[in-house]
Amino acid sequence: MSKDNLSCDVLIVGGGPAGLSVASRLAQSHSCIVVHQDTEIGKPVRTSGGTWLRDMTALGIPAHLYQVIDQLDFFSDTQEARFTVNDDKMAVMDVTGVYQYLASELSPQNSQMLLGTKFLSCEKHFDGTYTSQIRSREGERQSIQSKMIVDASGWHCAVLSSLELGQKPDRVGVGIEFEFPIANFAPNRAVLFVGSTALTGYGWIFPTADRKLRLGIGVINPDTDLSPRTVMNAFVKDGHAARYGITIPENYDVNSGIIPSAPYDPKLVFGNIVRTGDAANFATPTVGEGIRIAIEFGRKLGAEISAHLAGDTRALERYEKAARKTFERDYRFGFMMNKRIAGYTPERWDKSVKRLSRLSEFEMTALVRSRFGIRTILRTVWLSLLAKF
Repeated sequence: MSKDNLSCDVLIVGGGPAGLSVASRLAQSHSCIVVHQDTEIGKPVRTSGGTWLRDMTALGIPAHLYQVIDQLDFFSDTQEARFTVNDDKMAVMDVTGVYQYLASELSPQNSQMLLGTKFLSCEKHFDGTYTSQIRSREGERQSIQSKMIVDASGWHCAVLSSLELGQKPDRVGVGIEFEFPIANFAPNRAVLFVGSTALTGYGWIFPTADRKLRLGIGVINPDTDLSPRTVMNAFVKDGHAARYGITIPENYDVNSGIIPSAPYDPKLVFGNIVRTGDAANFATPTVGEGIRIAIEFGRKLGAEISAHLAGDTRALERYEKAARKTFERDYRFGFMMNKRIAGYTPERWDKSVKRLSRLSEFEMTALVRSRFGIRTILRTVWLSLLAKF
């Protein structure tokens, strides 16, 4: 890292899928610097990588970077709901591979990436520009001058917090994941489990394209004071893995991550400060799945920032309105569900999974994707009423 101060048109804080996607769609005439705290793109892994085939295809993600899923099974303590998915198939990403693919889309002519670098703070000047302070892992501090800043720092909301425009969410989903060889588990099958093994959250079993299996459990803090590690240890000790047809080996990789679990806030633009990805709470409120959304809206934001810097005064407003149209209604209903089911007892989860088994494939995928049209909402309410009798 040079000791000279740096400057750019757009400083992007965060080198995950949101920040990388913004950088990839900036016009060549606009320079950007991406500040990323990790020393390698996509490592360590902080997400399970669950997504949907049609989104991967629409986003142009190469097929070798995800595993297609056409069997999705739900389990509670005593109930099961099994779905063969024909129309809207799920997929599991090679998270590191996808992030590195996104990084490969950046142009070296206008993009610079600073890895192993922590964003510390920023201040706004009278002329509307910004000076940000960063620090390398070796402890060297440096300043970056920029016209704009994109907060793609995830749940930390580092830029907004520094400028007192927002703050970290006080309710978050915290997850841990064991990754090991797939063995005899079907490579086209995924499992979601709820109940006593993952109270306030859920667990998952996802096969990957490189013949690995990801066994994870997430909980919501502070709805519970348990850590996902504690819950996972109990899961392993009590032998629950056998129910799903898996054996946990002695050696495995451990992934962990945090996502916001808070209501959607439509305010995304603060002058020349814009937030996206998890910093904008784009992850779905039902299962916390957000990489595809971070890519889609990161690319939208990159294009609109280019238009904004070229003089289009309504460009950033278009980005904010597009997000509001996509998320506001669905996420409001989804967060209501999130808050409600976080307090479910194992018995209540048994009733819910039994109700889930009555849904069609379309209704099931709409719920998991947090797509709540009138049909889905009415069907969900009707099944909830039936459960009371």
